[in-house]
Amino acid sequence: MLTSVLACSLTVLSVHGLYSASDDVVELNPSNFNREVIQSDSLWLVEFYAPWCGHCKSLAPEWKKAATALKGIVKVGAVDADQHNSLGGQYGVRGFPTIKIFGANKQKPEDYQGGRSGQAIVDAALNALRSLVKDRLGGKAGGSDYGKHSGGGAGNKKDVVELTDDNFDRTVLDSDDVWMVEFFAPWCGHCKNLEPEWKAAATEVKEQTKGKVKLGAVDATVHQGLASRYGIRGFPTIKIFRKGEEPEDFQGGRTRSDIVARAMDLYSDNIPPPELQEILNEDVLKKTCEDYQLCIISVLPHILDTGASGRNSYLEVMRTMADKYKKKTWGWLWTEAGAQMDLESSLGIGGFGYPAMAAINARKMKFALLRGSFSETGIHEFLRELSVGRGSTATVGGGALPKINTVEPWDGKDGVLPMEDDIDLSDVDLDDLGKDEL
Repeated sequence: MLTSVLACSLTVLSVHGLYSASDDVVELNPSNFNREVIQSDSLWLVEFYAPWCGHCKSLAPEWKKAATALKGIVKVGAVDADQHNSLGGQYGVRGFPTIKIFGANKQKPEDYQGGRSGQAIVDAALNALRSLVKDRLGGKAGGSDYGKHSGGGAGNKKDVVELTDDNFDRTVLDSDDVWMVEFFAPWCGHCKNLEPEWKAAATEVKEQTKGKVKLGAVDATVHQGLASRYGIRGFPTIKIFRKGEEPEDFQGGRTRSDIVARAMDLYSDNIPPPELQEILNEDVLKKTCEDYQLCIISVLPHILDTGASGRNSYLEVMRTMADKYKKKTWGWLWTEAGAQMDLESSLGIGGFGYPAMAAINARKMKFALLRGSFSETGIHEFLRELSVGRGSTATVGGGALPKINTVEPWDGKDGVLPMEDDIDLSDVDLDDLGKDEL
């Protein structure tokens, strides 16, 4: 079933798209998605895929077959969500392939629940089409006003913050959030065309980023001081503001999807790195490895071998790499050598010494080991190879996550050798120690 989350991250084989112009599958991207899908009155089936994903490659011929059968009846499209990950992010795509049905309400596409054969896809499309027609016969609106230029639009006007000479510095420049600000003139035709797109994008960005990226608007004909300060010479002009940095011109398209895509990139740049957790019990390992596409696990030397300063230097390397790869859906864990022997055994750790690192795909129960140095350079090379599907992998020992011991968290201090019991020599006759026993 396509509702299963299919993580293909350790089986990358290709970076080429699965569909071409000769296919009846419409290739979709952030530049044309709003125009082709959102503003369309047609029913759309859209596959979000990754070119390297084995399940996606298996689906491709069936998807093409369905597209040909439905030509002129239902639109069938595909998004390379590996290349256009912001577009996939807008629709909550977490695994490949993911198929969504864009029907009457384009704002709320439905997840496809059917099988992977061409026949199953066609049957599901026709069922969705019948439902759409029935709704229209019943007086419900077909299609969506989302992002259209004809009045209103689908967004909430309140989600576009009105900025003025008086509130701009306090609201934008002093904010820890990222801002996209439109400078407009009420008489400008291009500004009128942008307004519904900007409003729709503001609502979606607010939801997707939990308010961490905001959209605002300045009437530059009224607040001329702001327009002059930022060198506004034409309308509409969009600028990006990040705290402590010079404003940046927005160079992207003017559709909702273009704006949202850029906002999601800004959000990804601004999010904190994932938490680096010590493996203290089974729940920590299970939750991290099952919730994330990959979990990166380091086994660090015993505290008696490195001391606190040595361990902290290894943890700092891990935090640096977690920050570098924070856009990836990866979890980051560590444990002390000897604390989780079943885990070490299942990953074949020990023969390479400590520190050691492994990347686990819990859905496939596959793992890869760091063979290079435990350094920023060595780990970066290891993770980069994983990202593009290179590097050798093996099956987790036992085919399942191993048993995990419950341990106390590291207290951040140097290790202390265990105290041995004092030996009482008072009853020993030292004069007899040199005599041979008869």
